[in-house]
Amino acid sequence: MLGAVEHSGAACRDPALPALAALPATAALPDPFVMADGQRLTRKADWACRRHEVSRQLQAYELGEKPAPVPGSVSGKLDGKTLTVTVSTGGRSISFNANVQLPSTGQAPYPAVIGIGRSFLNNAELLARGVAVIDFPNNDIADQQNGSSRNKGKFFELHPEAQGTGALVAWAWGVSRLVDALAQGAAPAIDARHLGVTGCSRNGKGALMAGALDERIALTIPQESGSGGSAAWRVSDAQKVAGQNVQTLRQIVTENVWFRSSFGEFSEAAARLPYDHHQVLALVAPRGLLVIENTAMEWLGNQSAWVSALAAREAWVALGVADGMGASQFSHPDHCRLPAEQSPEVLAFVDRFLKGTPAKTDIVRTDGKFAVDRQRWMPWSTPALK
Repeated sequence: MLGAVEHSGAACRDPALPALAALPATAALPDPFVMADGQRLTRKADWACRRHEVSRQLQAYELGEKPAPVPGSVSGKLDGKTLTVTVSTGGRSISFNANVQLPSTGQAPYPAVIGIGRSFLNNAELLARGVAVIDFPNNDIADQQNGSSRNKGKFFELHPEAQGTGALVAWAWGVSRLVDALAQGAAPAIDARHLGVTGCSRNGKGALMAGALDERIALTIPQESGSGGSAAWRVSDAQKVAGQNVQTLRQIVTENVWFRSSFGEFSEAAARLPYDHHQVLALVAPRGLLVIENTAMEWLGNQSAWVSALAAREAWVALGVADGMGASQFSHPDHCRLPAEQSPEVLAFVDRFLKGTPAKTDIVRTDGKFAVDRQRWMPWSTPALK
């Protein structure tokens, strides 16, 4: 189920990408099993092209374009704990450094978890389990201090034509170039076939995009990623209307440069997006995905993230691998601290998808006591794909 290439649907037909005014408003979460031409999915073999359609829509309307790799343009060199990745194109070149922590147990080559910025999981537990931890320098690739950070970072030095692109997709591009270097053997002690990606809060949004847009990543764990991550724009709007203090599309585009500069046109029109973030989560299918959220953080769209996760999981159900996707919500006061109650769930997914050992990953639980109106949000049916 792990992809051998970054994007298996590259040869699929692109969907139409109408301007905002020509997009119909859809109150429910869009049906993930209907192709852009209206045909309903019946075969597992068609999932790659459905993923391609949603990926193109996501990049066109929300993120900005993720540049395709140029063969032979990436190299890597490990010096101690520092892996230097160099990328060249169009006569320009950039380098960035990723910190590599190897475990003292187990046997090389080791599976590894890439942390956007750094990992907020229990890294001591990961290392003790024989899993390496790699820190990815996302702010070096695309800055995210505030709205004035637009177009700053090494991604934009290498791709000056990408002005207006959001930081999240720039980070996803950078993680893919790191994976390229690892696949070439730049760090021989790392098993490039068993890589995970994680991050918390804003960096959790980046972790989701990295895993969604690169099929070589075996496991994706966005942690408390909230709006713009695991939460669905439409459901967050409904939470806001209900009087809750939730971050919506309208607000988030004014906060930072995570999204493409034109995404603000959807501030009052999230229902016109031809996709929502349940489909962004589903871009990971059938690979491993564990969504970690905190019900104490209303601002992050706690209920929205739960509804989105339930809707996304139907993609794994349709593909016959329901236990490949998990969702765990647990209330605690400290943002970006993984509580002891969720640590075993993380380790179960790590064991199964990174170490290849049996583990129970059929995890779908929340302490939020959310009433989910499936008829409102998921009025579509889930096919059993052949």
